[in-house]
Amino acid sequence: MTTGDRLVFADEAKPSVERRHKPWKILIADDEEEIHKVTKLALKDLHFDNQPLEFLDAYTGRESVEIMRQHADVAIVLMDVVMETEHAGLDAVEAIRHTLSNHFVRIVLRTGQPGQAPEHDIITRYDINDYKEKTELTAKKLFTLVYTGLSLFQELHQQERHSQGLQQVISATARLFGRRDPRELAEQVLLELPDVLAWAHAKEGPALNGIAVTAVNTFEPRVLAGTGSYAGAAGQPLQNAALRSRLQGLPDAFWTLRDGYFAMRVLSHKTIQTVFYLECEERRRTADERMLEMFSYDVALALENSRLIEEVSRTQQELVIMLSEAIEKRSMETGYHVRRVGEYSLLLARLCGVCEDEAKILQIAAPLHDAGKIAIPDAILNKPGKLTPEEWKTMQTHAGIGAQLFEKHELAVLKVAAIVAAQHHEKWDGMGYPNRLRGEDIHLYGRITALADVFDALNSRRCYKEPWPLEDVLSTLRGERGRHFEPRLVDLFLEHLDEFLEIRDRLADPPEP
Repeated sequence: MTTGDRLVFADEAKPSVERRHKPWKILIADDEEEIHKVTKLALKDLHFDNQPLEFLDAYTGRESVEIMRQHADVAIVLMDVVMETEHAGLDAVEAIRHTLSNHFVRIVLRTGQPGQAPEHDIITRYDINDYKEKTELTAKKLFTLVYTGLSLFQELHQQERHSQGLQQVISATARLFGRRDPRELAEQVLLELPDVLAWAHAKEGPALNGIAVTAVNTFEPRVLAGTGSYAGAAGQPLQNAALRSRLQGLPDAFWTLRDGYFAMRVLSHKTIQTVFYLECEERRRTADERMLEMFSYDVALALENSRLIEEVSRTQQELVIMLSEAIEKRSMETGYHVRRVGEYSLLLARLCGVCEDEAKILQIAAPLHDAGKIAIPDAILNKPGKLTPEEWKTMQTHAGIGAQLFEKHELAVLKVAAIVAAQHHEKWDGMGYPNRLRGEDIHLYGRITALADVFDALNSRRCYKEPWPLEDVLSTLRGERGRHFEPRLVDLFLEHLDEFLEIRDRLADPPEP
């Protein structure tokens, strides 16, 4: 939630920097046992960020590299220059930085023979963080050196986590903006949140139990999306009384983390509040609050964007339906015909594997298949008997007229409308009109709309006929398989007949007055 322009956080949810549950590792690399003892004695009481030190011992350069290979989280290396060779320590530094690619560990070179390794040459040639002569490292100075080194090591890791968190937010946001449907977008948010929260081990198992609940003005929660045990609840009122109570009782905060759950509030379109809720078995640390803040703003923007797209699409669809119904009423047919053709086409496109965005465009465009009838005279359009050859020739022109209405426009829906208007009377065997296209020369959208249109026409009352019995309709579809219709489409239609009949019954023509 916001107060002015400031985000408000639940007090109990404020994350501190990540608290280490392990000691800070210090590697002492020196061939003199006494140096190991003195170093440990000088540092034995040092605690940094409430955590003690753990000492690792190496007596050769090669041994120090192997320890670093096994313990990449070592914070500081106190490295002697001269061990098994005069430059063993320098060789070890090179291996740690370049072979092991460890650029986080702070490396302090210590030497008892400064003449063999001049400071100026060492500092300029090697990636080290400090250079000390053993004689100048008193207990007090060693304490200061290690404390400062740990502070820098921690800061580097925090910067790295911030960088990784930012990259995660950017990647997650890119995936969100690829989702146009608000429900799909909300589900994607639930899937992305564990990564954004830095719950690394949440990736290893199935999706966490998560739910996105939306409410307008007052808290009347409806499920926008769900994952895990809440999957399949989208579009329903929130029935779980305990969860409903918990969500209603959330503190007035941007996000909340407690034992057992994480919740994030997102406000979009000024009045629409969405709560994203994830269950977790134990309280876990979260990512930096700035990352969460950034992600929440991106989610709000993506939700707003998806709702605007949905609103534009719905408005576009309603305008198309209104236009199509007006055209159909000229031929004394119910406008529900065009709605059903749109729904049949959407379902058949999905069954064919057409991507969801394109299938929905076809759903909007398919009702315009007969738009060209606007130019056909009423006497022909509404003639109850059989048309004469000349009248039939005139009737056939509606396909080309419809295509001409839409083909010059750049809008995707109108481009598809031009296709279905031009080709919905073409036949698989090449005996259709207006261009006698054959097989796959007919666009898939034209093939789909043709089957949807004929199925609905045979099922519906027309000025020249009564509805056919379903068995006769299906018999005709089977008979026209490979002739009028693409065989694959007929097979898909019959395999999923119950779904098409559900559309037919749901959008049945209203009773005649």
